[in-house]
Amino acid sequence: MDTLTIPKKLTKHGDLVVIPRREYEEFSHWKKAAKVRTDEQWFWMPEWQRKEREADEDIRAGRIIGPFSDHKKFLAALKSKKK
Repeated sequence: MDTLTIPKKLTKHGDLVVIPRREYEEFSHWKKAAKVRTDEQWFWMPEWQRKEREADEDIRAGRIIGPFSDHKKFLAALKSKKK
């Protein structure tokens, strides 16, 4: 169950605050979306999420190489893939 907290400064003496369901649901959706840090929004974009699903699928299917112990081995693996 979702909880909506009305700041005390917006109410007087325990006033009852009624919010129509549609507005509450819109607010609830916005509130969840607002928890994403501005500098992390890119991660939740549909295109990036599609890429994340593709990466997960490749990992499950074993279509990966690595890990590498150093950058030289990583670069050598990249060069061998180009051929």
